[in-house]
Amino acid sequence: MLFILLFSISFVFTIQNHSYQKSKFVNSANFLSGGVYQKANNISQYFGLKEQNQLLQEENNKLRSILFNSNNETTSSFLDSLSYTSIYNVTPAIVIKNNYTFSTNILLIDKGKRDSIKQDFGVITSKGILGIVDHTSAKYATVLSILNTKSKISAQLKRTNHFGTLKWNGKSPEFVQLVDIPSKAKLLQGDTIMTSGRSAIFPKGVPIGIVKDFKLDAAEDFYEINVTLFNDMTNMEHVYVIENTDAKEIKNLINPVDE
Repeated sequence: MLFILLFSISFVFTIQNHSYQKSKFVNSANFLSGGVYQKANNISQYFGLKEQNQLLQEENNKLRSILFNSNNETTSSFLDSLSYTSIYNVTPAIVIKNNYTFSTNILLIDKGKRDSIKQDFGVITSKGILGIVDHTSAKYATVLSILNTKSKISAQLKRTNHFGTLKWNGKSPEFVQLVDIPSKAKLLQGDTIMTSGRSAIFPKGVPIGIVKDFKLDAAEDFYEINVTLFNDMTNMEHVYVIENTDAKEIKNLINPVDE
């Protein structure tokens, strides 16, 4: 014990009176304490991931609302808040069941009527289009996947603006088909496909995929295009539900009710 006491005193004197030994000691202490704090911070971050993911999703939700409601023709970065009218509401949700192996695939999300989710709302991810809300309960909603042979969505070529109908042939979950594109359209492999905005469900410009290959139909009037999806449809979790607040008015104009 006396040896340990004397050794400790001499060690302190050595560090205090010799700059080299003092710097080495300080660096070593910082390295050890820094490592401990880093580990503690990593653990804290791990347990805070759920909260951070929710915050990021809420932020993405706000940014997407701004994006969808902005005028595509606007060149100025300034939007006059007095004349700016929001028509798209975006709600984040989680996919809790995902089918992609059947011909009529349906997804289930954790938002429903109590979250103001209704039939015919669009559903997308951070990479692209996913499907359309089919049925809702109080807390949940089913989504008609784009990997569903009954699904029909208006889509267009980004480069040429020619538009057609997006369908699925029931085969690979990696590809969907775009039909009704006229033969006079100049197609290229790799062309980007996006939503056309010609419906009351999706805003214009939501990404879908790229042209994989194409051919003319039997009459050689329209193209049949295979589209490689941006989304990995076998791995879905965080999604966004889009409401067009003008949808009812648009539908009433397109499909007037006979009195």
